[in-house]
Amino acid sequence: MSPTLNEIAMVFLKLGTVGFGGPAVHIAMMEDEVINRKQWLDRGQFLDLVGATNLIPGPNSTEMALLVGYVTKGYSGLLVAGISFIFPAVLITGILAFIYQNFSSFPQVNPFLTGIKPVVIAIIFNALWKLGKKAIKTWKLVPIGLLVVGLVIGGINEIIALLLGGIIGMLWLGSSGNVLLSSAMIFLLSTNTPTPDNPKLWQLGLFFLKIGSVLFGSGYVLIAFLEGELVEKYQWLTQQQLLDAIAIGQLTPGPVLSTATFIGYTILGLPGAIVATVCIFLPSFVIVLLIKPLIPRLRKSKWTGAFLDAVNVSAVALMGVVIYRLAMVTLNQPWSNLNFNLPGLCLIILSGILLIRFKISSGLLILAGGLLGFFMAA
Repeated sequence: MSPTLNEIAMVFLKLGTVGFGGPAVHIAMMEDEVINRKQWLDRGQFLDLVGATNLIPGPNSTEMALLVGYVTKGYSGLLVAGISFIFPAVLITGILAFIYQNFSSFPQVNPFLTGIKPVVIAIIFNALWKLGKKAIKTWKLVPIGLLVVGLVIGGINEIIALLLGGIIGMLWLGSSGNVLLSSAMIFLLSTNTPTPDNPKLWQLGLFFLKIGSVLFGSGYVLIAFLEGELVEKYQWLTQQQLLDAIAIGQLTPGPVLSTATFIGYTILGLPGAIVATVCIFLPSFVIVLLIKPLIPRLRKSKWTGAFLDAVNVSAVALMGVVIYRLAMVTLNQPWSNLNFNLPGLCLIILSGILLIRFKISSGLLILAGGLLGFFMAA
């Protein structure tokens, strides 16, 4: 049954508003809506679309929304589904960014943020654990991940390291074909954005446009690029602002990439939030439009399959480096008579156990961490 544009808008606005829990939860909710409730697609069609999202860069759940809209109502369906799914998260994140910018420096707010940061580190580790188990399909991929870690620690740009990992994987696991094309991708996508102390809108937009074009693996990989470039290289953000941005992303429904809205607002206010949001999501719209007819052929190709497997492992390696850096920043904060943050370490371990073993909601853990930080400071 072919839906109307209004029906598509209503379904994806609802999913974008109540979709807490990450891409797997979003896709499960979409399955219930478009197969069981609305019967827009059969289960085989839906599974084909899920597989397609793993073959192209971009956030999986957002691309699922785009593909469902495209399959059921063409170009207009793609636009309506995508915008409707993204809008609630962007709006909520923008409001929280405004509150953060105006109130985060107040003393009564800081204890909440102190309690939230260790939980955020545990959440990223949980994502790394799940993605790592899925990404490491063969022992041959392990050296690629270790090489990417070495490249990043040695100062290589994260985007270059990610795509180099893909090319090496293509040579190691598959075929040497199309290496020239992939090398051209590295050159184009790793072009340095100028790094003044006060960035302009077009520079912020170019950064997020590049990230949206190479974001393989998961929306959580965004954190690796933010930490590596906006914090370490450009210094447009502090480590504390990044951790706070990740926490906000976990407290809001919809795609994790709405974190870009928060980052844009933090750097350049409302214009920055708009530009960052548009630029990080725009590549997904374009890629789905261009690649959709070619998707069935991609995984069948030996070299593209090897490239994608290696890129996914490289993305996990990048996340591992980021977790280490963020954990060191958090744990090196003195506590009482100690030179390190003992409560923070305990909270990281406890949160990790609750997430991995007991599947507790990340949003609930962030709220609990904030309250714990507040009571400990009282």
